[in-house]
Amino acid sequence: MNDRAALDLLLEHGPLSRTRIGELTGLSKPTASQLLARLEAAGLVVATGTTAGRPGPSAQLYRVNPDAGYVAALDVTPDRILAAVADIGGEPRGQHTISTKGRRAGRTLSQVIEAVDAAAKAAGTDRSRLNRVVIGIPGAFDPVSGKLRYAGHVPGWHSPTLLDELRETLGVPLAVENDVNLAAVAEQRIGAAVGCEDFVLFWAEEGLGAAIVLGGRLHRGATGGAGEVGYMPLPGAPVLHNVSRANTGGFQELAGGEAVLKLARLNGLKARTPQEAVARAVAEATGNPDDQDALAVLEELAVRFATGLASIVAVLDPQLVVLSGGVFTAGGEELRSRIEEQLHQLAIPRPRLLLSAVEGNPVLSGAVSRALSDARDELFDTTTPSRT
Repeated sequence: MNDRAALDLLLEHGPLSRTRIGELTGLSKPTASQLLARLEAAGLVVATGTTAGRPGPSAQLYRVNPDAGYVAALDVTPDRILAAVADIGGEPRGQHTISTKGRRAGRTLSQVIEAVDAAAKAAGTDRSRLNRVVIGIPGAFDPVSGKLRYAGHVPGWHSPTLLDELRETLGVPLAVENDVNLAAVAEQRIGAAVGCEDFVLFWAEEGLGAAIVLGGRLHRGATGGAGEVGYMPLPGAPVLHNVSRANTGGFQELAGGEAVLKLARLNGLKARTPQEAVARAVAEATGNPDDQDALAVLEELAVRFATGLASIVAVLDPQLVVLSGGVFTAGGEELRSRIEEQLHQLAIPRPRLLLSAVEGNPVLSGAVSRALSDARDELFDTTTPSRT
């Protein structure tokens, strides 16, 4: 317990002296010295410089050995695989992207290995040094059948043997998680939901999704499909009676990427992606408050998003709703404030509504966080032999 407490303190505070570790853990100087000697022998901490600028002799500083282990994280979309490798201290070391657009579905295994190997090489290491791999993907693998559900638009990932083949080829513990769930992991650890036990992360890009955190834990549902809100029937959208075949539903038809682009075109805004459409609407509305077309886009989008969110918050009553994904990043406060106003008219209860506070790619950040948590639990267990 003392070993793990010291390692967690070094991760949180950075380099610390023996005396400071003793103060923070309540351990005596001799016990702190023994602890550091044990962790150094296990390859988990290294000496790194000395204190400076204080009265008296300089003290040796220690930090977690960043090369004690590595993790890989992948963000999978229909068009590409983005892989990143971080050291056990959480520092990003390497990244690589491969395009999967137009490639044969049967090459999924080789594409994943290619992405991981290239990211590891960029990190100055190789696949054999990895302690964990976490993959974020649209949809979810059913925990009973092992089949990928809710992701007909992601080719190549539906083989019932794919995960076993990946684990065998990678030779490392592997976890696959819904991409929006991983964005919520990042939000809970470093973003807008820090300290929040009950919240919903609502995601909008080409597709819509939600992650549900209750009592501090992700709620995945019986088949992994909790949060697949794109399939919800909603007022204002046509009722689809075969959503599994269409791979869409009322909320997606009302406010998904294609709907955003269609709304923008109807109001004279040309764009190639929903993110670009929303960004253009915000730019024109803020640059010219009399631009009724741009304002109409933002107001209508706010109504549509709030309509779906009203159903979610009425059932879950969360403390917080976090808006994440490219559409909300592009819309910023201009769109968030309008959604909040509409939501408060449509829903009781009325949760706080915040924009994501995670910088960069939230799915990748969540995957790295999940991988680091699992890897540290293994590596920092000094009661068993270290892999280093």
